[in-house]
Amino acid sequence: MTNMRTAVGLMSGTSMDGIDAAILFSDGRGQTREGPALSMPYERALKARLRAVVGGRGEVAMVAEALTRAHADVVLKLLDENNITIDEIDIIGFHGHTILHQPEVRKTWQIGDGALLAALTGIDVVDDFRTADVALGGQGAPLAPLYHGALAVALPKPLAVLNTGGVANVTWIGRDDQILAFDTGPGNALIDDWVRRCGKGDMDRDGLLACAGQVDQGALAVLLANGYFDLTPPKSLDRDDFAVPEVPGWSVETGAATLTAFTAQAVALAARHLPEAPGQWLVCGGGRQNPALMSALAAALKVPVMPVETVGWRGDFLEAEAFAYLAIRHMDGLPLSLPGTTGVPYPLPGGRLNHHAA
Repeated sequence: MTNMRTAVGLMSGTSMDGIDAAILFSDGRGQTREGPALSMPYERALKARLRAVVGGRGEVAMVAEALTRAHADVVLKLLDENNITIDEIDIIGFHGHTILHQPEVRKTWQIGDGALLAALTGIDVVDDFRTADVALGGQGAPLAPLYHGALAVALPKPLAVLNTGGVANVTWIGRDDQILAFDTGPGNALIDDWVRRCGKGDMDRDGLLACAGQVDQGALAVLLANGYFDLTPPKSLDRDDFAVPEVPGWSVETGAATLTAFTAQAVALAARHLPEAPGQWLVCGGGRQNPALMSALAAALKVPVMPVETVGWRGDFLEAEAFAYLAIRHMDGLPLSLPGTTGVPYPLPGGRLNHHAA
């Protein structure tokens, strides 16, 4: 009988919507059970400060402290609202927020202070999940695939799990539970950036703008000609590796439709690299709530494309749960990444433990 532990997982994704926190009960292997979860949007000022330091510019240290304190607030709120004491939590998995990701030069930077978070919450914290992987030549991303594999034990395979955050990534799980994972291309980032540039809010809510527009096929062809799509996985992206093209005359609707089609077609190009075609694609992340994107994915992939809720998973909290799972694995010295998930040379443990003050 393996040791079950209770962890809080935290995630601040590249879409910069806010912080997700989820409690997970797990042995870090095949046994998992969900606990309470909570999402807290970023205050507008912190979101702007966070966006300003992407790329490693500006007042990084001050923003990192503010980010950490915001995460501590979410953890304590989650526990308080569910009458859970800090003594009931074994570990926190703290991803931080990625502001720079350049694995080709062995650089990845997730801001957030694990020691400060441990001090503020009174709970031990595992952070710095990506550094060891990148230092050995891995991509350092994606890191959720091992958790996807644990959840998918009883599901028909081959299966693909698509996470559509700011960047999109896929986890392919084969009939023998082999795992291949990589970033497919932009997720919501370009659509969000375009809508924001046009002064229409922070996102194409419900895909209404994309549904009202026509795809610019010429611009789409240029976007899809990017050499990234031909690279053999594992591979990963920084949020800003792709940018909204400068196309004179685009209406907000045309831009939204074209960039939505780009995300979907990038996933279809990624499917060429999978060892066997998945029978279905399960979608998590914010993109699954965009009907225009979900329709575009179904049309491009030509197999069922469904939100992960259809198999009983929590699409809003899957990544937070994954970092709870990885924190538990860290406690047992188990690998967090594999050759097929990040390209690291061998199954590799990772993370850094920060003890809270006694």
